[in-house]
Amino acid sequence: SRDLLGVMRTTVFSPDDLVLVKGGPAERRRFLDDALVALAVRNDALRREVDRIVRQRNAFLKQVGWKPNPAALSADEALTLDVWDDKLAEAGGQWGDARAHLVAQLQPMVTRAYEDLATKATPIDLVYEPDWRRIGLAHALAAARAEDLRRSLTTAGPHRDDLDLAINGLPARTQASQGEQRTLALALRLATHRLITDRAGSPPVLVLDDVLSELDPDRATALLAHMPEGQVIITSASGLPTAAHPDRILRIANGTVSDES
Repeated sequence: SRDLLGVMRTTVFSPDDLVLVKGGPAERRRFLDDALVALAVRNDALRREVDRIVRQRNAFLKQVGWKPNPAALSADEALTLDVWDDKLAEAGGQWGDARAHLVAQLQPMVTRAYEDLATKATPIDLVYEPDWRRIGLAHALAAARAEDLRRSLTTAGPHRDDLDLAINGLPARTQASQGEQRTLALALRLATHRLITDRAGSPPVLVLDDVLSELDPDRATALLAHMPEGQVIITSASGLPTAAHPDRILRIANGTVSDES
């Protein structure tokens, strides 16, 4: 779906979405960042700028080499690092603000989507509270400079953030069942789709890529019942549930496409 940004707005549900809940922080950062770009393509420029600054700051740290503390830097090295810190504090701070605003918008929508799919009210929490946002990224970078010089790596900033997910007050990644985790992953996608639809005034194309086969019958039926308006494309290797009522069915077998509508 990322390749189609700016050409066709799409929301893709796939079995791999389980990594949004079970995977590492990078998966959840990518989810937030892709959603921000889907909401406004212009956000991609800021995302790329943050990535560029982090890469170049890391490259400079590697060029400088291991230092026991900031006092070991030359005057020129300290000045150059100050410049990269200022750039990252500005762009990274803006990106963190954008993520925080997005999470605040998604919180009630994910709760509602989870209830739609699980057919029962369940407390869902989305928490985006990186330590650096409490003190400001400029202060966080200054505090982390000694560690950064020892590791030749930028250890504070939006590239290290996580989105904490909880179901019934418990960490979803470690304490939820796989069924609950899969439902939460679907709720994240569905809520994002609804938010983009509200913002754009028209729904993106929705693609369910072999998702239904991974769900129990009740969740599959609930997902189909709460499909938003607009074009929906469903792919399945094992047939469709009886609750699905497609306008058109295309079957691919042995490299041949046949219309079974």
